Amino acid sequence: MTEAVPTEQWARRSQALGVPSTRGYLLTLLGEFVLPVGGRVWTAALLDALGALGVEERTARQAVWRSAERGLLESERIGRRTRWALSDPARRLLTEGSRRIYSLHREPRPWDGRWLLLYVSVPESQRDLRHRMRTRLGWAGFASIGSGTWVSPWVDREHEAREVLLDLGLAGAARSFIASPGGIGDVGEMVTSTWPLGEIGAAYDAFLDRFGPAGPAPQSNYESFVNQVRLVHEWRRFPFLDPDLPGELLPRDWSGYRAAELFHRLHEQWRSAAWAWWTERMEASGPTVAPSGSR
Repeated sequence: MTEAVPTEQWARRSQALGVPSTRGYLLTLLGEFVLPVGGRVWTAALLDALGALGVEERTARQAVWRSAERGLLESERIGRRTRWALSDPARRLLTEGSRRIYSLHREPRPWDGRWLLLYVSVPESQRDLRHRMRTRLGWAGFASIGSGTWVSPWVDREHEAREVLLDLGLAGAARSFIASPGGIGDVGEMVTSTWPLGEIGAAYDAFLDRFGPAGPAPQSNYESFVNQVRLVHEWRRFPFLDPDLPGELLPRDWSGYRAAELFHRLHEQWRSAAWAWWTERMEASGPTVAPSGSR
């Protein structure tokens, strides 16, 4: 029997950078269309949706079953059909992921100039634990500035850091401090050496090129659904790339703001037609409910 991979580890690995993958598309579908309407979905609807994205049926079925093996989905038989329900850990992960995805660069946040410093050391021998800590602290916007030292310009993320460390069993060996810059060194140089802002900006530029004025213009509900999924799939990688730094620490004319404006405008523009296509697929597979309200 295959050893189960912790749900959060599998889900966050699925959101890593790289070419679109079946499991990545599946995670996008679950967060965008399944979570908002109660967390239940018919197999046929998932297969139709993945098929619309160019995934072969056999590959799609494997992705669904493997997600169940890894703790994302729980199956239930209803007559001759199978319906899937999001597990509790999957619901928590997708809810938090949606919050981060849809809040990134949505509104400017005031910054008081203070920094949160976190000290936590994990032995080299515990590589899996080190990887999980780095992944989850990176998702929370922290960056490593030295052996066992992490930094974030948002002091309110201490609560999130505590939850990560408690969950990983590392809280007892960690220490946190709230600090203001002193007179030694340059904060701007520290920021540019800690976060690859040039690469992040280039990724935003590529997003703008793909979905900008010369980008896709859907002509049907089907095309709107495909474009909506690809739009969200591309956008949800940015919380892994972008620590959402205060405006005072970003380059002038930061392309992340323009990319966020484009994302939210297209998401709202395609939303109704995309949901119409998805609802048709769900109704063809079994009873369903309509989404409630906009995000």
